[in-house]
Amino acid sequence: MAMESSLWNTCDYSHNVTFFYNLVGKKVSVVWTARDFLVIGLGLTVCLIVVLANLMVMVAIFMNHRFHYPIYYLLGNMAAADLFAGIAYTNLMLNTGPWTSMLTKEQWYIRGALIDITLTASVANLLAVAVERHQTIITMQLHSNMTKRRVVLLIVCIWAVAIIMGLVPSTIWNCECDLGDCSTIAPLYSRRFLIFWAVLNLLTFFIMVAMYTRIFIYVRYHSQYTSEMWHNQTVVNLMKTISMVLGAFVICWTPGLMTLLLDGLLGKASHANVFEKFCLVIAECNSLVNPIIYSLRDKEMRRTFKWILCCLCQRSADQQRELSHVEIALPPEV
Repeated sequence: MAMESSLWNTCDYSHNVTFFYNLVGKKVSVVWTARDFLVIGLGLTVCLIVVLANLMVMVAIFMNHRFHYPIYYLLGNMAAADLFAGIAYTNLMLNTGPWTSMLTKEQWYIRGALIDITLTASVANLLAVAVERHQTIITMQLHSNMTKRRVVLLIVCIWAVAIIMGLVPSTIWNCECDLGDCSTIAPLYSRRFLIFWAVLNLLTFFIMVAMYTRIFIYVRYHSQYTSEMWHNQTVVNLMKTISMVLGAFVICWTPGLMTLLLDGLLGKASHANVFEKFCLVIAECNSLVNPIIYSLRDKEMRRTFKWILCCLCQRSADQQRELSHVEIALPPEV
């Protein structure tokens, strides 16, 4: 028995991805089914919309000088994280189903790391927004005095932390040296890492919700004792928008994190694979929610979106008009 346990915990890096899937009993599709094509087709369509919608948010913040404040730079970085999520899910869709067994371990780790980086960047960015809002609201200001240099440094730190956390499973915390610790959802990941990862993010969610609740109560209370009604209403509206972004993020990601936590704690007994794809779909939809929230809640953002779309349509119409003029000018063929 001791000899068997020793072999079970021996590092053997020669195992391929299929070995780990078979080890935890996770089925890998061998042939393509109509369901696979439907899921991938819908998934890629959603990913395309996610990328385009968040790209438009970033362009709107860049083009409109009224958005050139720290809070909007951070929301722009949130859009960048959502855009990156669209790319990460596209990579997942193109490397799933029967393609999974063809992946090398390095490719499999990259596939998972992209999702991890997306989540970490979004959580860290929301936390930065919470700190920025807390610093600003306490003094009843609409925008903070943070310099552009500090905002850029903060954004760089957010992505540096996200990349580091994304690389942890592939470098120092996986189950290749402890096969009994393999996850059923992500077979090369350590169950202990999933517990750490889920608890850390859920704890951060709780802290952010508590912080935003405190800020919102503070704004509501102090707005009754100040005469600047327009300023107070603007602050409240911005806080409502950010709170909706946070709420949507928590709602969309909590099921997935709870599933990871159950997988880490119970392993195969959790039957986490049953809920895996459902949780991924909800998490993917979150990247599409934020542009919708901005367009519904922020009149200036909505106006900028319309301006961008009108410019694109006008440019396309001008190009078609130029092409038609060129065709008319060309001499007929003999």
